[in-house]
Amino acid sequence: MTFGNYQNEIYLNGLGGVLPELPMAHAELEERARAALPPSVWSYVAGGAGDERTQRANVTAFDRWGLIPRMFVGAAERDLSVELFGRIWPAPVFLAPIGVIGLCAQDGHGDLATARAAARTGVPMVASTLSVDPLEQVAGELGGTPGFFQLYPPADRDLAASLVDRAEKAGYTGIVVTLDTWVTGWRPRDLATANFPQLRGHCLANYTTDPVFRAALARPPEEDPQATVLHWVQVFGNPLTWDDLPWLRSLTNLPLIVKGICHPEDARRAKDGGVDAIYCSNHGGRQANGGLPALDCLPGVVQAADGLPVLFDSGVRSGTDIVKALALGATAVGIGRPYAYALALGGTDGIVHVLRTLLAEADLLMAVDGYPTLAALTPDALRPVH
Repeated sequence: MTFGNYQNEIYLNGLGGVLPELPMAHAELEERARAALPPSVWSYVAGGAGDERTQRANVTAFDRWGLIPRMFVGAAERDLSVELFGRIWPAPVFLAPIGVIGLCAQDGHGDLATARAAARTGVPMVASTLSVDPLEQVAGELGGTPGFFQLYPPADRDLAASLVDRAEKAGYTGIVVTLDTWVTGWRPRDLATANFPQLRGHCLANYTTDPVFRAALARPPEEDPQATVLHWVQVFGNPLTWDDLPWLRSLTNLPLIVKGICHPEDARRAKDGGVDAIYCSNHGGRQANGGLPALDCLPGVVQAADGLPVLFDSGVRSGTDIVKALALGATAVGIGRPYAYALALGGTDGIVHVLRTLLAEADLLMAVDGYPTLAALTPDALRPVH
């Protein structure tokens, strides 16, 4: 698949006087999404922890690396496909989990819109536990595109087992366990608006449709939403230890991916514990301030993973960022805020557009700089920018 052809499509449409309706650059995408979203949703999606220094560092970390052009390569055709978990992905990218993505859509069903975009592009989706629509409905929109279920491990182990069992039956192809969000980080933007969506009953569909969760309630969620939210607060957070890893592994035979790994020793221990992939991420800077950019942690995690696939997200804003993360060892790169902003502006079409722009830029960069395959993107392709 030649992703770079998207630019030809845009230029040819321009000959007929048709200009792109959606932004081509991330800065404009962000600016227009801010105007389109309610302030409380905007602050939740765009904000980070503390003074957001780590969030900004995630983005600027990519600027410290430069790709070296290689000539006489003849990169007329590029192959961006990657094999992961027994499937061929058309490109090494995926839609990272976003807990309030449902609220970013104008119709309030962003989880479904995201799944439809995955189906149209072949870009896999990681569906969040915190969704407006139940995980089964989200899976039903994926078509033949791989979908992964992201689990926030609850304190109730029976509830965790139920959620994973439902994901298996719905056809998800892997379980992504997020490790860094058993408690919410200090987020001044959300505190300033006194807004925490789940406390208002938003994005809890996977809980309110779960038989284990419902059985623990005195009255059905529809009859007593306040008690439902209170019970959710009580069961949501589970500060896992290494002693819990065998239990996590026992929950499923699907590929198990652990998200939030930034230290090499944690990657080694997770691999020894039987996980199928490492997910290097600092939650986009939303959970903890004052840390290293996730990109700086990636090479060490890749080395420690010792051949195990390494997924990556945090700070990716362009196709160039994708290429640099791949060169530093990522097996696949997650897109976060760019698709949330695109969803706010154009629904499923918006997400498809932003994915096509990112992949087109990555493809054309590899063409111009002489890297026809992912195998050619090694750390030797990069040099520090002074």
